[in-house]
Amino acid sequence: MILAVRHYIDGRWSDSNTGRRYDKHNPWTGAVLAEVAAGDAEDARHGVEAAHAAFASWSATSPTDRQSVLLRAADIVERRTEEIAGLMTAEIGCTRQVAMMHIGFCTSLLRQASGLAHDPIGQIMPSDVPGTRAYAIRGPVGVVAAIAPWNASLVLAARAIVGPMALGNTVVLKPSEESPLTGGALWAEVFAEAGLPAGVLNVVTHAPGDAGAIAEELIGHPHVRRVNFTGSTVTGRRLAEAAGRHLKRIVLQLSGHNPLIVLADADLGYAVNAAAYGAFVHQGQVCMCARRIYVERAIAAEFTERFAAKAATLPMGDPADPRTVIGPLINKWALSLVTRRVEEAVAMGAGVLAGGTPEPPCYPATVLTGVPAEAELAFDETFGPVVILDVVEDADEAVRRANESRFGLTAAVLTGQPSRGLEIARRLEAGIVHINDQPVNDEPQMPFGGVKDSGWGRFGVGFAADDFTELQWVTSRDTPRPFAF
Repeated sequence: MILAVRHYIDGRWSDSNTGRRYDKHNPWTGAVLAEVAAGDAEDARHGVEAAHAAFASWSATSPTDRQSVLLRAADIVERRTEEIAGLMTAEIGCTRQVAMMHIGFCTSLLRQASGLAHDPIGQIMPSDVPGTRAYAIRGPVGVVAAIAPWNASLVLAARAIVGPMALGNTVVLKPSEESPLTGGALWAEVFAEAGLPAGVLNVVTHAPGDAGAIAEELIGHPHVRRVNFTGSTVTGRRLAEAAGRHLKRIVLQLSGHNPLIVLADADLGYAVNAAAYGAFVHQGQVCMCARRIYVERAIAAEFTERFAAKAATLPMGDPADPRTVIGPLINKWALSLVTRRVEEAVAMGAGVLAGGTPEPPCYPATVLTGVPAEAELAFDETFGPVVILDVVEDADEAVRRANESRFGLTAAVLTGQPSRGLEIARRLEAGIVHINDQPVNDEPQMPFGGVKDSGWGRFGVGFAADDFTELQWVTSRDTPRPFAF
């Protein structure tokens, strides 16, 4: 059955204003999964207008009512778990294990974020002016534009919209053309059933190649007061430049080229398993995946042999098969890019320890060594199941080489001495560091985000107010104040 995905604006489902549609294909079978509304700037404008019209009422809604909507939404997602997992596998090619992990994250996010409605909204400030009472009061900003990617469609769309709405804002969500269903329309269905008022959440979809016009409208529209974006550094930089011209704050969670450091005192078996998961989960299509493994020389030979052997045996194929670990890449262009970059590295002298040959629509778990610094794999994020393994003399060399990257999203350190790991973490230029774990971790309440070319700002329930509220200074006096003239 081919699904129909349409815009959701002001509580109603609608086609694009031009009537255009595009076909979204299943990345494993190639079959058409859905016919999707191909929106443009005018559709985005309608979404912003609906969100703006709904803001006054939603921002004045009682905390209990806002909380109740989010809690009902969590129950709906939980009830639809099996259906949603199937849709995610069909739309983005993730395995069931990954889908279930994402669904669990979202139910937790919704329940945790429901508490934002009752969070304190300000504080009393001391004033040096006699008779003056001063307050710092937070309030919702208005319309938030949320631009979400496809790779963790359910989670990253939820993260982009739930915190802002819980704080009293309204939202226009632009999902990726690769995930219009689980990254967009599904959330509109869930929140409509949960009783979210019309206009609070609006979803505008678009065909491949048309994202720019919609993003330009969302950033440039005067009613949009905040923007959040998760995606590539290249696109994030363009959006930041546009937001700067309009003096709008933007939260950016961008690319990563994440290091995993394996020290000589690490448990070798655990290190191999952690590295395999961190490099190859969701076939490497996660911004947090380990792209570079630095292993101390004392254990390098044994680690390399065991890690390459494990990578070579990871099951690849149909993501609906519960045995599958490596499913398809999202589309043929992604497969082509991974293939080209591996072939370039090999032509420049890199060695292949596992994988390295595409099996469309999949690419096997691939381990390379000796990748030259000028190869694209060595310095740019490659969204696929490919990791570079390098030997280092000691922890200092590992830290130095890790920090040479222009990215700084996440990192991991495996060591038998957690206190040593903490000391290394302080030296790593990354927004997130995990000690005795691999780098693919997230929890709704944590301050998720990077440094350097990996973006700025932090997602996370406990930190949403930093970016999605305005802080107002208010003073009050009961008696007249004397003036100098």
